[in-house]
Amino acid sequence: MNKALFFPLHVSLAVVVLAITGCGGSSSGGSESPAFVSKEALGESLFHDTRLSANRTQSCATCHNPEHGFVDNRSGADGKVSPVSRGDNGTSFGDRNAPTAAYARFSPAFSQGSHTRAAETVPGSLKEYSGYIGGQFHDGRASGLAQQAAGPPLNPIEMGMENKAAVVNRLLENNDYTEAFSQLYGLDLTADADAAYAAMTDAIAAFERSNTFAPFDSKYDRSLLPLGDANRYVYDALDKATQGKSLFFSQFTNCGACHQLKAKGQRGETFSNYEYHNIGVPVNAAARELSGVSGSDDGLLANPDVTDEMQRGKFKVPTLRNVAVTGPYMHNGVFADLTTVVQFYDHFKTGSDFAENPETGLPWAEPEISANMSNDDLQQARTLTETEVTALVCFLRTLTDARYEHLLPDDGLCD
Repeated sequence: MNKALFFPLHVSLAVVVLAITGCGGSSSGGSESPAFVSKEALGESLFHDTRLSANRTQSCATCHNPEHGFVDNRSGADGKVSPVSRGDNGTSFGDRNAPTAAYARFSPAFSQGSHTRAAETVPGSLKEYSGYIGGQFHDGRASGLAQQAAGPPLNPIEMGMENKAAVVNRLLENNDYTEAFSQLYGLDLTADADAAYAAMTDAIAAFERSNTFAPFDSKYDRSLLPLGDANRYVYDALDKATQGKSLFFSQFTNCGACHQLKAKGQRGETFSNYEYHNIGVPVNAAARELSGVSGSDDGLLANPDVTDEMQRGKFKVPTLRNVAVTGPYMHNGVFADLTTVVQFYDHFKTGSDFAENPETGLPWAEPEISANMSNDDLQQARTLTETEVTALVCFLRTLTDARYEHLLPDDGLCD
């Protein structure tokens, strides 16, 4: 299996800085007002710079649109959002869905260890998890943000640059970059391509760490503000989202087993504990047709640092923040609708009412990899009713950042 065929995480955000400095602007060497006053500002421009791709057609923002929750919302030939991303050459496709870059900074460095889960899925008991945790990408193959940022420009399926020196030559086209790397990193871009490339990825990581990616201002977050705060949101007792919130944090759904990092009600919840699990996701035939990949996606086992066959088919638990506006879902984009995802989880439970995939009208497809599944977590909770599924979806919609609330479906589901 070619591990380079997967789209990694890369992010960006458009701001005025790009319009001013991102198109090869000049700079006076001794200026007291440099084009980029911080590594974060430099990283922001780099994320939007299409010159860092072979054909100058693609930037990080192409696959992680800041106006759409930092995911790739480009449509495919069928008019629907493509499950996988198209590369700079216009013909190559990855084999995994590009994950949101929002809140990525909170994923810990990739490691192997154990922790106590925050959710009390069994009354009076907190479950221990032992295994791999954190990292970037679906398989954690980049330990942190800077390592992650190093991949896309050199990936032939993505931005397609030949080598680090070629990338640095593109940086040299912008005099403002030359000045910024000198002032912020003490580097001469012409001296050492490896050092220059490392500084570039560090700047990108600095931008990824900015609060632009993690505002914590969803309705859920606003509900945790103090009484009397003008921005405080109150869940109406009769709203479906309120019922869904109770279900999510209850012992009856087991959602918190993987999607709860802190004790209930604590601010700063990322809705992922960054564990790795095989939840039985089926093959996405449409994605495979685009990518041309044959064979199975081994998930965590595709990480070069992992050799244990027991990790085959496991993927990192994603954040649920902005989940209602960042479909399609699962590591391969196999499900288009959030309701489908909730029903998919429920169908593993004995007595579930959801024996068919609502998007196909057929029984759920078999897992791509049936070994190593997290059956204890999948089967622990009771089954849900259709009303409860809807309630959970409505609660998940309240995890949407304020800037993206206008993207929420206007379907009357949560009225």
